[in-house]
Amino acid sequence: MAEEELQIEEGGKKGKMMIIIIAVVVLIVSGAAAYFFLFSSDDTPVESTATEAAQGGEGDAASAAPASASTGTALYVAMPRPFVFNVPGTGRDRLVQIKVQLMVRGSDNEETAKSHIPLIEGTLLQTFSASNADDLVTEAGKMALREDALSAVRGRLQEITGKDVVEQVLFTGFVMQ
Repeated sequence: MAEEELQIEEGGKKGKMMIIIIAVVVLIVSGAAAYFFLFSSDDTPVESTATEAAQGGEGDAASAAPASASTGTALYVAMPRPFVFNVPGTGRDRLVQIKVQLMVRGSDNEETAKSHIPLIEGTLLQTFSASNADDLVTEAGKMALREDALSAVRGRLQEITGKDVVEQVLFTGFVMQ
């Protein structure tokens, strides 16, 4: 009789342990599925637009223009060292450090950007130094600086190479003291 009670209790513990293991597995699987659904990148619209534009399919000229400008694989060219510069502010001058990467499309543009890194660094430093500390405190000021940097780099590379090389200027690190 005591042996039967012992077996029943052991069976109960095994059943509870099995339920806990199944619950953990279900949580892990559902968490992984949620991660892949929420954080996966979807490149289908860009590829289909580019394919339609190349085949002369449906779509107007406005939808074909961004597709032709963004053909090729997105590649990132990191500037070899961060930009460190002083900017004036109303209260005091500030020291700013910005780490930059350039987004380009295609290996040809990547090689062009890499071969002109000193020119790009000079252009970016000139653009960054012309900024104001009061503007760089806000998110809008940082976005405006990034847009100014993009237009300056595009303009200088357009003069030298005759084509648009850089698609975006990305700040991968931004510290202001």
